[in-house]
Amino acid sequence: MARSALTREEVLVAAAGLVRQHGPQTLTMRKLAAELGTAVTSIYWHVGNRESLLDALVERTVQEMGTLRPVGRDPAARIASVARGLRRELRARPHLIAMVHERGLTERMFLPAQRALVHEVHAAGLRGARAADAVRAVQFHTVGFLLVERNRERSPVQSPGESDLWGGSTAGGDPALARSLARPADPDRLFATSLRALVDGLLAASGPPEDDPGATAE
Repeated sequence: MARSALTREEVLVAAAGLVRQHGPQTLTMRKLAAELGTAVTSIYWHVGNRESLLDALVERTVQEMGTLRPVGRDPAARIASVARGLRRELRARPHLIAMVHERGLTERMFLPAQRALVHEVHAAGLRGARAADAVRAVQFHTVGFLLVERNRERSPVQSPGESDLWGGSTAGGDPALARSLARPADPDRLFATSLRALVDGLLAASGPPEDDPGATAE
């Protein structure tokens, strides 16, 4: 028996769940109706056709990505928290993020995180081009790290692998380094380490503000 009460939000939540699990190509109105225990006509009533549903999912994803809020006692900690949150949210919804990108809304999706970073780099004393570089460096590092991370996760089994390639002869006489590189990488630890080094370096910049390379002389 089809359920009588259904909201648009429930439809979008269920559709987003199916896309997260299987990708947008497998999302059909019939499968979504079965997931919700309702009639297909009810799905159309709430969200329109499949293309309208996908558009609504993209808009919902953009809005969700705008909920990141910095936490921490100082600008460096808050900047790092934005980067961690951005990585976490991007990892949680790769198919939905791909849909956002395909519809040309990536820049709009990243804007809230960028604005949060702008606030924090200003609080740290950076201005102008230096502040802009810091915002983009943190964003590019986070997204680039995630792309490498996902590529490693999806790559076929490597032969020889890292454990086979790293030994005394390839580590410059540093056996501890060889042992470490022979073990699987810990992405969370590596992200935290590289992010800390990046943020510390960006905020340690000193000297007069750099000229805006896009400005014209008066």
